Amino acid sequence: MQKERAAIAKKKFGQNFLNDESVLQQIIQSMPDTPYRIAEIGPGLGDLTKYLVDVKSVTAFEVDTDLCKHLEHHFADAIATNALTLRCGDVLEHWKSELLDEPYDLVANLPYYIATNIILKALADPACRNLLVMIQREVAEKFSAAPGERAFGALSVITQSVGDAEIVLHVPPTAFDPAPKVDSCVLLISKRTNRNDEGFEEFLRIAFTQPRKTLHKNLSSRYDGAILAQAFETLELEKTIRPHQLCTADFHRLYTLIQ
Repeated sequence: MQKERAAIAKKKFGQNFLNDESVLQQIIQSMPDTPYRIAEIGPGLGDLTKYLVDVKSVTAFEVDTDLCKHLEHHFADAIATNALTLRCGDVLEHWKSELLDEPYDLVANLPYYIATNIILKALADPACRNLLVMIQREVAEKFSAAPGERAFGALSVITQSVGDAEIVLHVPPTAFDPAPKVDSCVLLISKRTNRNDEGFEEFLRIAFTQPRKTLHKNLSSRYDGAILAQAFETLELEKTIRPHQLCTADFHRLYTLIQ
């Protein structure tokens, strides 16, 4: 069966099928206790889907037409009873401002090559209330890092600006077929609001352009020196401070002062 799964997986879609029953059960146990529908991106062979449809109504998005046929056959009963709605095609083409026309929680083993983009779109989507996603460990650490930690960066600030993030499970490559070359994590993000300030995100991109340099030096490449100096003085920030040493609230205060 493992060889069959590996043969089915397509590299262009970044497919690594999660089939560790213990991990699947732990994902279900980690789901937010909400009344919302589940959106699943990249259901693959339906390993997680079979558990999701037992507890919630699910809308699943699958780009692989071969897997769509498999899912349509394997979950025919769930589709017939509306426990599962299957949408075949690129999820990014379905996703305008809102992925679904009702509140939902995103629960998925995300294809790693589009995971960051998917998470950022979900953080901006007012219909998305929570995310519970399997992603590459390095990426999960960037979304969940606290100020002062090595992985703290623009993704951390964006996430903390809209909610709370935590890694709830570490998953080894052996939990997948085929096994990826990286370790994975299940990341939980509980949203309080929505990501919607493109100007602030551009400011963060500049602030973290060269993480090993000082925040002041990075920002000096774009912002007026006198305004920047006054903002640092107002916030009592040393010019030697580095981007990862500033907290999320101070990034917002600094952004407001230099506009």
